[in-house]
Amino acid sequence: MKLIKTVDAVGHVLCHDLTQIIPGEFKGARFRKGHVVTEEDIPVLLSMGKENLYVWEMQPGIVHENDAAERLCALCISDGMDRSEVKEGKIELTAARAGLFTVDSARLHAVNAIDELMIATRHGNTPVQPGDKLCGTRVIPLVIEEEKLVQAEKAVGAEPLLRILPYKLRTCAIITTGSEVYSGRIEDKFTPVLIKKLAAYGIEVTKHTTVDDGMDRIEEAIREAREEKPDLILCTGGMSVDPDDNTPGAIKKSGANIVTYGAPVLPGAMLLLGYYDDGTPVLGLPGCVMYAKATVFDLVLPRIAAGVRLCKEDFVQMGEGGLCLGCAPCHYPACPFGK
Repeated sequence: MKLIKTVDAVGHVLCHDLTQIIPGEFKGARFRKGHVVTEEDIPVLLSMGKENLYVWEMQPGIVHENDAAERLCALCISDGMDRSEVKEGKIELTAARAGLFTVDSARLHAVNAIDELMIATRHGNTPVQPGDKLCGTRVIPLVIEEEKLVQAEKAVGAEPLLRILPYKLRTCAIITTGSEVYSGRIEDKFTPVLIKKLAAYGIEVTKHTTVDDGMDRIEEAIREAREEKPDLILCTGGMSVDPDDNTPGAIKKSGANIVTYGAPVLPGAMLLLGYYDDGTPVLGLPGCVMYAKATVFDLVLPRIAAGVRLCKEDFVQMGEGGLCLGCAPCHYPACPFGK
C-alpha cells in the first residue's frame, strides 16, 4: 500500500471505500475498496477532493481479488450451475437444476489449506433444487500472489470440485413383508410413505407386492419383481434380528451382493443395502422409515437415485453426524443429521 497522486492512480487498486456527498442528493460509497481506478474515474475523484489516494500497486505476479475469484470459481463450476457476477471479490454458485450435489472433499481441503484464499460449499451428497446456493469463492486480501492461485489450480487438476448429478432411476418395486399386513389385520402405512419419498426424485412405483414372513415367499416375490427390471427394489418389514424376521436372509438368497446390513445411523441402524450383478440396488428398510421424518433412508436415497454406487466406507463415514437429535419440530434437512 502506498500514497500516490490521483492522476497517477489508473490501474491501481483502492485500499478503502471513498464516500461522495452531493447535498440533498446522495451520500455514500462512490468507489468501493478493491476498485481498480480507470481514466474515467479521475475527474470524479478530483471533484470529491481526492488529490491523493492510498492504493495497492498492481505489479507482475500480483492478482486483483476479482480476477482471483474468477479463477477459484473456474475450479468449482460444472454443468447444471449458475454463477453470480463478481462483487467485492466474491462469486457465488447456485443450482440450475435438481440433482445430487457432490463435493470432492480431499481436493477442496487442499485448496483451503492454502493461505489467503477460500472456497466455502454446502455439504456434499445432498439433494439440491434450482436456485439453491452451492458455494462462494474469494481471496482474503485485495490482491494476492498469483503463485497461490497456481498452487490451487494444480491441487484441483482438470476436473471440477463440484458437480450436480442428475437423477437416473425411474422405477421401483416395493415388497411389503409381514403376516399382519398380508392377512389384513393392519393397514399398510409403509408403502404410501415410500411412494412420496421416491416421487421427490422422479421415481415411480411400478410394482407392489405384499407377502407373509416366510423367507421362501419373500425371495420369490423379489425374483418376480426383478423379472420386470425395475431400477430399484425396496423391501419393508422383517429387518430386525428376531427369529421370524427373514427379509435380510431372503434378499441375500435372491442373489444380491450385500454391501452392508447395519449402518451407524439412528434412526435406521437396521438398513440393508445390496446390489445384483446387473447393478440394480436392493434395500431392506427398517420400520423407522415409516414414521420418522429423517432416517438413514433419506441419507442414501439421493445418491442411489443419482446412480451412485455406495460401498461399505460410505456407511462408515455416516457415523459422525448420524445421530438424529429428535428436535421438535423437525427441521431436516436444515440440521446436522447426516452432515
